[in-house]
Amino acid sequence: MSGIAITTLKTVRRYKAGYEVRTEIWRFGNETPVPMQSAYTPTGDYIGRPRDAHRLVVKWGIAPEKIAPESNVCTIGYAKRTRQWFGWSHRAIFGFGVGSKVTKGHCAAESLPVGFTAKTLVDARRIAIAFAESVS
Repeated sequence: MSGIAITTLKTVRRYKAGYEVRTEIWRFGNETPVPMQSAYTPTGDYIGRPRDAHRLVVKWGIAPEKIAPESNVCTIGYAKRTRQWFGWSHRAIFGFGVGSKVTKGHCAAESLPVGFTAKTLVDARRIAIAFAESVS
């Protein structure tokens, strides 16, 4: 099997909540084509499985975004109702707000110093980024 994946867009379903689910046909080398559903932001950035996007956007009120412009995968997002930045991967999710602190053994301690405390939402975003990078 070749490592090359070729996708063909079959359908797009847009949700008012702010994401879309695309049904794509994936072909890996000479293997049989496989239909897959994935969720994306309206600008085309990958969120994950449709049920993950629903949980993030609808249930938790998170607006997914990329860590960096060169990325195409959303692993952080802001939730207005809780005033928190969230970081996540396929394995974990956690929210950070003003007052959140990096402690010894914390996932974010790989990138930020132990004792770093979010004094602003910009700081909370930094912790969310560090968390997302450590659990990816």
